[in-house]
Amino acid sequence: MNPLNTINGTIIGGFIIAIIIALIFGPNALNAWSLTVWLHVLAGVIWIGLLYYFNFVQVPAVNEGLADKDGPGPAAISKYVAPRALLWFRMAAAVTFLTGLVALEFLEGVGILNAFTLNGPTSTKIIGLGAWMGTIMLFNVWVLIWPNQKKILGMVTATDDEIAKAKRIAFLASRTNTLLSIPMLMCMIGWMHGTPI
Repeated sequence: MNPLNTINGTIIGGFIIAIIIALIFGPNALNAWSLTVWLHVLAGVIWIGLLYYFNFVQVPAVNEGLADKDGPGPAAISKYVAPRALLWFRMAAAVTFLTGLVALEFLEGVGILNAFTLNGPTSTKIIGLGAWMGTIMLFNVWVLIWPNQKKILGMVTATDDEIAKAKRIAFLASRTNTLLSIPMLMCMIGWMHGTPI
């Protein structure tokens, strides 16, 4: 059986290859710190990838579907794709945030408190700024985007006015996350490369 025939097989295969690589390079590749950072980055790629998918692909496609009177409309995306993508989006956001907190706490010379109070050397301040942006983005996902998407997708009852308002709130929160993702990613990477900010 080819593992590439199913998404579960593909994911399991990817983890097996990663573990083999880690075993080849020794025990430090599989310590708690390395695994936490690896899961943080993996979840972050899923989260930001879906954020970009929503902003660059799905929203424009739904708008085109709504404008095309002779086309199939946006129903397939709204009914089948969006709920599944939003589930992965929310879970990836939560895992990214939680693994990020663990990584901050065990990062030598940083810690959660120092990062969030921007206390310490420049590298701690940089990663702290990234942590704050990630926190704002997590808030937007769970408090603004998801509750409003449930109204938009008809998962909860809402009037036409409530749906219109929900569309605007979800749109602005998603665009805010897209905007913040750019400097947040710079902060996540910059601190470990000695960025002289």
